[in-house]
Amino acid sequence: MKNKNDSDHSFFRFTTKRPVGITMITIGIIIFGFISYGRLALNLMPDITYPSLTVRTAYEGTAPEEVETSISRPIEEALGVVSKLVNITSISKAGQSDVILEFNWDADMSESIGEVREKLDRVFLPSDADKPLILRYDPSLDPILRLGVAGSGDLFFERYLAEEQIKRALETIPGVASVRVKGGYEEEIRVELDEQKITLIGLDIQQIRQRLAQENINLAGGELKEGQTEYIVRTLNEFRSIDEIRELKLSNSQGRELKLADLGRVYRTFKERQIVTRLNTQIMKQQGISDVPESVELEVYKEGDAYIVEVAERGRERVFGTEAQIAWVAENKSGDKDKKDENEQGGGGFGANMIERNMTNFIAYGLPDNLNIALLSDRNR
Repeated sequence: MKNKNDSDHSFFRFTTKRPVGITMITIGIIIFGFISYGRLALNLMPDITYPSLTVRTAYEGTAPEEVETSISRPIEEALGVVSKLVNITSISKAGQSDVILEFNWDADMSESIGEVREKLDRVFLPSDADKPLILRYDPSLDPILRLGVAGSGDLFFERYLAEEQIKRALETIPGVASVRVKGGYEEEIRVELDEQKITLIGLDIQQIRQRLAQENINLAGGELKEGQTEYIVRTLNEFRSIDEIRELKLSNSQGRELKLADLGRVYRTFKERQIVTRLNTQIMKQQGISDVPESVELEVYKEGDAYIVEVAERGRERVFGTEAQIAWVAENKSGDKDKKDENEQGGGGFGANMIERNMTNFIAYGLPDNLNIALLSDRNR
């Protein structure tokens, strides 16, 4: 009969009699550990989800008191009986209601969301109010990168460039969920009507709004089949210029026709701004520059299961270039034309162009000379 000591001795005897095997096992563990360490995912915060929900309802053009009476209180009364609910609070402000629900830590949030949605379907809200949105708070929803674009002085152009070029380039990065643009001027076509003229001809603002909506549509019109060919039909009747809006024809109850331009002004402007961003405010003020130029800000958000370190690094490289790209641009910044001519004469024009394209394929390089892009914050650092 073997005792425990005999088993221990046999194990140690095996380790001493098989040095090569033990060495190979140890080396294998070290190699696999090293590979795993290099691929180990890094994140700023652990994957946790607080047991709380926010029900947000937009009600444009209303005061906080009306929002509280018409939106917040009915939702609170309907959701106050949700299971495992600990606390319920509401924030009512102009045009928006937020009802915050706090649950027990052992609550199943998927079931809670389904129950909240079911209760909301039974709440009768004003017809002008938007459908309530159920938002689930997640600490990883803060932007991982914040970028600022400034320098041209044209906030229309900076906003357009940020939305149409920089934002689209950043959204193609693996792991990036969305990019939000703040600041600058958002284009808006404004129609200012003369109330006295409208009253004299027998029209009202609602009729003019309906007429504008009817003449500015882009709708699907179904499908047409011709043999084996299938066509998608769309109704395209959008305004293409301000002059088309000015020439819009209206008619009153007497059948008299007149143009929209006869009743007021139609002009291009920007939406009312609620956010203003600036770059290097303290540095510029220290240099005696009081008029700090405004900028356009971009916020980069990662996907829920993406790792912040990798996504942030990809974002920085896409904006400012990799180390190899930065070194190549610094080396080839002067005398580019001469080097290009030499490459073309030597028959390497196509290859040189491909190298140049790859080494300059980052956002900062493609911006106009009068624009600068700066890194405002990085959660990875």
